[in-house]
Amino acid sequence: MSVIGTHVATLIAPALDSEAIERAEAILPDPARPEWLAGRIAADIPFSADGAFDQRGLTGRLRATLPDVDVVVQPSANRKKKLFLADMDSTMIEQECIDELAGYAGVKPQIAAITERAMRGEIEFEPALRQRVALLKGLPVSVVDEIIDKRITLMPGAKPLIATMKANGCYTCLVSGGFTLFTARIAKMIGFDETRSNRLVIEDGKLAGSVEEPIFGRTSKVDTLIELRDNRGLPREDTMAIGDGANDLDMIVLAGLGVAYHAKPKVAAAAATRIDHNDLTALLYVQGYGEDELVLS
Repeated sequence: MSVIGTHVATLIAPALDSEAIERAEAILPDPARPEWLAGRIAADIPFSADGAFDQRGLTGRLRATLPDVDVVVQPSANRKKKLFLADMDSTMIEQECIDELAGYAGVKPQIAAITERAMRGEIEFEPALRQRVALLKGLPVSVVDEIIDKRITLMPGAKPLIATMKANGCYTCLVSGGFTLFTARIAKMIGFDETRSNRLVIEDGKLAGSVEEPIFGRTSKVDTLIELRDNRGLPREDTMAIGDGANDLDMIVLAGLGVAYHAKPKVAAAAATRIDHNDLTALLYVQGYGEDELVLS
């Protein structure tokens, strides 16, 4: 899909209508003819603005006017990204893996409470992870396969998102504060090129209650983005990162297009781009892909 204008506003909703388009056009400076990306789901509205305009403020006005619509405002150039980093738990899958482990260990309420506080940014990720892993000591490692097979579900749109981006030359990496026991299988299920995460210490087929150091967390995600970007000689504008928790925020801010996906309040407030209402295929429409370009198999 092509657009005319310096910038583009993408509107995405399960039942997008012409009235929503018209309300957005009334706010946008010098809007051009809208272009539908997917029938009554997503549309681009190109517009022209000088480099000094308030992109975040304009996005906020559009969201306030269209509260049930995901709205993304960005430059028209470099929309189709060449490097994509994604969080796993509650982003590419619908669960938190450590909470599922906790269910088998009989300590889910305790661990889930710590997880929630860490993802909201109320406590630091690294000590919170050590505290939670300690509560899993003695759990047979064999339960991981059962959890993946019976309790883990992929986030809707995960496979088309990765398949479509890879088909268009994007390199994809799953970056998780979770564990290799999960990320290795889940990354393969979705189709990621590689994954980086934490390694649990295992003794005699059981979890030892500790995680190998250094912990892969907030800073490690940023370092991975910089490493993969620089190794490929990509400008910042060609990168995208997505996540929902506080340990994703620095990565989201650093990426050319950083997306808070159904995120915790602190993350959603800080990120310039948010997806609150739609599934992961929204990230394809945000990049300008039309429905006929999506790889669905």
